[in-house]
Amino acid sequence: MSKSSLGFDLTPPTPQQIQDLAARLDPEARRILLDHGTEPPFCGKFDEYEDEGTYICNLCDLPLFDSHAKFHSGSGWPSFYQGIAPDHIRNIADRSHGMVRIEIRCARCDSHLGHVFEDGPRPTGLRYCLNSVAMDFVPEGQPLPDRLGRGAPEGQPIGG
Repeated sequence: MSKSSLGFDLTPPTPQQIQDLAARLDPEARRILLDHGTEPPFCGKFDEYEDEGTYICNLCDLPLFDSHAKFHSGSGWPSFYQGIAPDHIRNIADRSHGMVRIEIRCARCDSHLGHVFEDGPRPTGLRYCLNSVAMDFVPEGQPLPDRLGRGAPEGQPIGG
């Protein structure tokens, strides 16, 4: 078992677990998370979302971003200047569409989340640009889901 710096089990789900988790998603979420798609700008539910809490992977529930790191980039996609923990997000070189970008994926289930750019605000200078359907949201103080049955700290509030 591989644990993250925050104590989360980063062991990848089995192919059957991925299939079971994906079955609860709508076709658009499956296209983006599993087939590396992109949702159109200014249409995602989290672009203008202001509540405090934790953004998690919409497939495997791994915590990805804290709402305090969210900012309005004007890009049309939810943007964050840092992840909740460096080992919860993987960076992959993306040379598709005639560009060179850095794709970001969930470190546990390898789902496509979006891209990271070096035009963000201080303190990091980074802009993690996310597809809304790649994430779900857990309000501050609420327990995190534990669909994989991994146990604590999953099923508990962040910091709890």
